[in-house]
Amino acid sequence: MASLLFLCLFLFFPHLYASSSGSYSCSNPEATSLIQFKNSFSNTQTVLPALYCDDFAGLKSYPKTNSWKEGTDCYSWDEVTCHHLNAHVTALNLSCSWLYGNFPSNTTLFLLPHLQKLNLAYNDFNYSKIPSEFGRFTSLFYLNLSYTSFVGQIPSLVSHLSKLISPGLVHNLTEVRHLFLDGIRISSINPHAFTNLSSSLRSLSLAYCDLQGKFPKNIFDLPNLNLLNLGNNQNLSLDHLKFNRSSNLEHLDLSWMSFSTEPIDSVDNLQALKYLDLSGNSFLQGLSVSITNLSSLEQLKISYANICGGLPDSMGNLVSLKFLDLSYSNLLGPVPRSLGNLLQLTDLDLSRNQLSGQIPRSLGNLLQLTHLDLSNNQLSGQIPLSILNLTQLEYLGIYENSLEGSIPDEVTVFPNLKYLYLYNNLLNGTLPSWLYTAPSLKEIHLAQNQFFSMFSNLSNLQFLDLSYNSLSLTSNSTFSVNHILPNLTSLLLSSCNLSEFPQFLKGLKSLEWLDLSYNRIEGKIPQWMQEVGIESLRYLNISHNSLTEVEQFPWKNIAFLDLSSNLIRGNLPILASTINIFLISNNSFNGEVSSLICNASALQILDLSHNNLSGKIPQCFGNLSNSLEFLNLKKNKDKLSNFNLNGNLLEGPLTPSILNCKGLEVLNLGNNKINDTFPHWLGGLPQLQVLVLKSNHMHGSLCVNSSKSSPFFSKIQIFDLSSNYFSGPLPVRYINSFKAIINLEKIGSTVSYMGENDHGGRGFYTHSIGIVIKGQYMELVKIFNMWMIIDLSNNQFEGGIPKVIGKLNLLKGLNLSHNNLNGGIPTSIGNLTSLEWLDLSSNRLSGTIPNRLAELPFLSSLNVSENQLHGNKGLCGFPVSKGCNIIEPPPPNVLEKDGSKSNFAFGWKMALIGYGCGVVFGIFVGYVVFQTGKPKWLVNLVENQHEKRRKRKSKKGNRSNR
Repeated sequence: MASLLFLCLFLFFPHLYASSSGSYSCSNPEATSLIQFKNSFSNTQTVLPALYCDDFAGLKSYPKTNSWKEGTDCYSWDEVTCHHLNAHVTALNLSCSWLYGNFPSNTTLFLLPHLQKLNLAYNDFNYSKIPSEFGRFTSLFYLNLSYTSFVGQIPSLVSHLSKLISPGLVHNLTEVRHLFLDGIRISSINPHAFTNLSSSLRSLSLAYCDLQGKFPKNIFDLPNLNLLNLGNNQNLSLDHLKFNRSSNLEHLDLSWMSFSTEPIDSVDNLQALKYLDLSGNSFLQGLSVSITNLSSLEQLKISYANICGGLPDSMGNLVSLKFLDLSYSNLLGPVPRSLGNLLQLTDLDLSRNQLSGQIPRSLGNLLQLTHLDLSNNQLSGQIPLSILNLTQLEYLGIYENSLEGSIPDEVTVFPNLKYLYLYNNLLNGTLPSWLYTAPSLKEIHLAQNQFFSMFSNLSNLQFLDLSYNSLSLTSNSTFSVNHILPNLTSLLLSSCNLSEFPQFLKGLKSLEWLDLSYNRIEGKIPQWMQEVGIESLRYLNISHNSLTEVEQFPWKNIAFLDLSSNLIRGNLPILASTINIFLISNNSFNGEVSSLICNASALQILDLSHNNLSGKIPQCFGNLSNSLEFLNLKKNKDKLSNFNLNGNLLEGPLTPSILNCKGLEVLNLGNNKINDTFPHWLGGLPQLQVLVLKSNHMHGSLCVNSSKSSPFFSKIQIFDLSSNYFSGPLPVRYINSFKAIINLEKIGSTVSYMGENDHGGRGFYTHSIGIVIKGQYMELVKIFNMWMIIDLSNNQFEGGIPKVIGKLNLLKGLNLSHNNLNGGIPTSIGNLTSLEWLDLSSNRLSGTIPNRLAELPFLSSLNVSENQLHGNKGLCGFPVSKGCNIIEPPPPNVLEKDGSKSNFAFGWKMALIGYGCGVVFGIFVGYVVFQTGKPKWLVNLVENQHEKRRKRKSKKGNRSNR
């Protein structure tokens, strides 16, 4: 115990060990060595000292060596201790000293032979190798080199470590009593090297060292060992441990290691133990009762341990306990009443388990408690009245449970309460009066309950969330502008049954975040709202209300603005240059999109869908591609990936500014009135996978004159030009360039979707499209990466079907119907072994239907009707194997054949910008599977996904109601 006290005093109060009398002086040669050591480094405040010293450890970080100056006695230098008799330097505490640079192997620091204590922790020695010369300090009994070579945050440090500690270091430090090497990768050293350490060893800390293999058990037998930290060495294992009753261990950290399947027994022999951390280990099958016999234990951490059992009543035996963390450990059953015996407890965390039943009243006995977290469990019943006894609380979290009734309310003061988290319960009634008198409150989270009152006059409150409650805030309510929250920065009142903008907003000058979405607010945004957070407001969400009018937005730093799903009419508001996200879908905005929108150069997400906009899209729109990530909720990593203007009234020629969108994967301009020849220059989009120009007024030939130009559309997978006026021969040059369909261009996994996928191939954001498949129009909300489709139907193409089409060996669907094609069906179509549907109907084809079509393994829909073909009369219909069932031809071109012009101005006219997410993809899957049994990969995929979901649901069946 005395040794630990000495260690703590040295770490946290090093000045107590520094010379303070001017009568002492340091050896001049050693002072010169220290100056030279100082000059080896620069003083740079890196991330590590700021994070761990100032914020985590509570140690002040500053350039301590700045006080080291030539010509002055080093007894006066910061953190230098000299012997009062012989003037030798005996101790250096340079932790958190901003030392930065390579640590030289021949540093003059090694010229201090009498050095006894050296602390260099929390500096940045720039991936230096720790030299074995540290072993020259034969008098050294304290050495701390923790977190000295790497900059980063735990546990990511381990992934960046590349230099190894010298093997000779530990062998030579035979007299050291306190050794701290946390965060230094020493995995190349056999852990048995530490057996050379003296039996006088008192502290050994090797956390985050990436140790490998088995650690020697005889370390636990060292008679003077007080502190052992092996935490976060996930490749280090320990044999079955048996502790001696004579052990002096006071601090034991075995967290996040690789234990044997046998539990630790005899832990109750460690009667001196004050700190125990077994977090992150799965060897525990129920909490060992032997742990509850440690009457001296002050801190117990067993989080993320998968205990999968209940808490024993003997937990109440740990009467010295001050800190208890059993979070994320799959605990079951009730919270034991015996926890009320832990009268010294200041921190109790039982969150993220499956605890059930009521909160025991005995917790009200824990008068020293400052942190109570019971969140994310299955607790029910009412909050006990005894909770009001805990007047020292700073944090109270009981969210994500099934608690009901009102919050207990008596004349109580919580002078230190800063964070209150009670959201997502079944609580109701008015808010307790003690909330009005908690002077330190900073954050209140009461969302998703059934409260119906409001409060004020909390001068320190910064965050207030009352969303999903039935509040009553009107201009006539008692909560008026005189009741203000002067420091409030975030206010969330979504789904609170509000009918107007709360009047008390007038007093919120520093507001940064305001959410009033999903209420019943009508009319226009009041004029006084322009003064709310005029300099500070960054987030404003007033979507899903009944607003009819908005004026210009004065907020100078607004970044997020959501006006979607209202009744707003008029022109689009002019955006601030700071806007990142602008959502106005499902309104009645009209008029043109002003070119001023391009001033929002930081725009990342833009949703203008479901409005009445018309006129030209500004030519500058393509310049937004450097920042734009979403258009109509379409997203790529860093550039526009989906441009979807399907189903509007756009007309005129296409603008080449689209080429600015280099990351474009999907271009969907179908069902408009675009009057143009085919834009060959679209082949310059390097990532384009889907091109949909169907149902427009496009015309002319697709022939490419130049044979020297680079290949076109090499990544194209879906090519839909149907229902236009294209003429001439089929585009042989394009077909030869479709490398993705010819299997020359690497494509995504067959189980993933176009868009953004996680590592398992599941689409968390996917592209959507409407397309004709097997004669049926389908809206696909997800596009499988293996879909390879060409649709040139309902045009005026002529000539023969080129043989080169047989190269497209990954093609799933081909539709050339309703053209003027002649000649025979080339036998090379028999090479399309992935083909599932083929429609050549309503042409002028002649000759014999090739027998090879019957050999295609996946072909389930074939239509060659309305031609002059013969042979294989049964080879048609859906599916092929059930005889000829001619599919009705699609309706004639929906576009006016007279080519009459619209009364809109020249250019692109926009009336509606849609998503194109109609009938779900599951309809198509079910139809294909149950009607044809093909393709088999799809059947297997659906079955496998169903089985995975069933297993997941079974595993989660007993988890929290969230």
